[in-house]
Order: sequence, then structure tokens, then C-alpha cells
Amino acid sequence: MKLWHISDTHCLHTQLQVPQDVDIVVHSGDASNRLDPCLNENELRTFLEWFSSLPIKTKIFVPGNHDTSLERGLIKPAHIESLGIHLLINESRIIEGKHFWGSPCVPKYGDWAWMKSRETINRIWQHIPANVDVLITHGPPYGILDATYNRQNNVELVGCSALRKKVFKEPPGFMLFGHVHSTDDIRNAGIRTINGISTVFSNGSCCDDGKMGTVTSHGNVLEISHK
Repeated sequence: MKLWHISDTHCLHTQLQVPQDVDIVVHSGDASNRLDPCLNENELRTFLEWFSSLPIKTKIFVPGNHDTSLERGLIKPAHIESLGIHLLINESRIIEGKHFWGSPCVPKYGDWAWMKSRETINRIWQHIPANVDVLITHGPPYGILDATYNRQNNVELVGCSALRKKVFKEPPGFMLFGHVHSTDDIRNAGIRTINGISTVFSNGSCCDDGKMGTVTSHGNVLEISHK
């Protein structure tokens, strides 16, 4: 079965090229853009209408730190589910015989949605069950498709070290995330495997820093075994 992973579309979802013959689409957060929940609400509703209309059987959404109207309750989880979209917020769902677990939480950086301090975020990761087939988090684990420039213009790895520790202890079959975009000279968007762990990692971010008016990646297509 084929899974299309996208993330960080930031209101540019209509620019995406939708692949053919896909069974599942996963969006791992930052479908919208604005910090103000009232302004964010229309952005997110517009995305959800598009997402629900995709000619793909199964749709999964894990929000991100930019999806503030959902965190603040302006958009209700029940509404998203009524659109035929599986919403995962620190929870599991068995879909097409596979165990999915999703979380929007990321280490704190600014005043956005679902942010936790690096000292306390491990409490979230302890709820990830063992033997997850597809783990979906908005942010990456430390050291995996998470390089970016900091405010001093130095390259820094910004993924969550507590999440990395959890993933390496109990590896999921696939781990999908976004949050950290590519830049002109750093490519985070894409698929990667790492020696010593069986997990396939996917950064589905569709926008580059510095080029936020256009889609620069159309996501990743993964083959999920039925076994």
C-alpha cells in the first residue's frame, strides 16, 4: 500500500502535485500559517476542505505549531473527523491494519501551538506504544533531517533528543515528520535510512525557508507493506 507524506504546506497546498494510486495521505502539520488563532482559522478550514476532497481513501492529519486555531479550540476535533479525516493528537489509531500514532508536540521555540520545554517533552514520548508501524510527529528527532540555520546564521541540529532516544529504543517501521524546512544549501525534505536502525525516516516539508511563497517539494511516497 502506498502512503503519500506531506507537511508544512503553509497555505500552499493547492500547488501540490497529487500522486496517482495512493492509498493513504498523511499531513504532519503546519497546514496553516498565522499565529493569531482568529486569522489562522480560515486558513486551516480552507486546507481541511481541500484535504478532505482528495481522491485518496484514507486521510490522516497531525497538526503542527502553526495550526493555532485547532489548539485554541476555534476548530473542533469532531469537525475534522466529520470530514473523513483521522486526527491524531498524542494518540493511536489502527488504520488499514497498521498501527499509527501521532503527536503535534515540538520543543519550545517562540510562542506557537503545542510547544513543550525540552525538559518535559519526554512525558509525551513515553506514551508512544511499542511496535508502532507508522509514527507521525510534527518535529524530527535530533540529528535526522533537522539541520537549519540559527539566529547567528550557524548550522544547528534542532530535532528533539528525547524523541530520538525513544525512537532508537523502540524503532517504528516508519517515522514521518516535518517542521524543519530545507534551505538553499540544506536539504531536509526527503527520505532517509540510518545504519543501526530499521526505521525509514521521512521529512515531508513542502516549503523552503526563504521561499515561502511557493512549494519546493511535493512530499514523499512510501511503500507500506501489508505484512
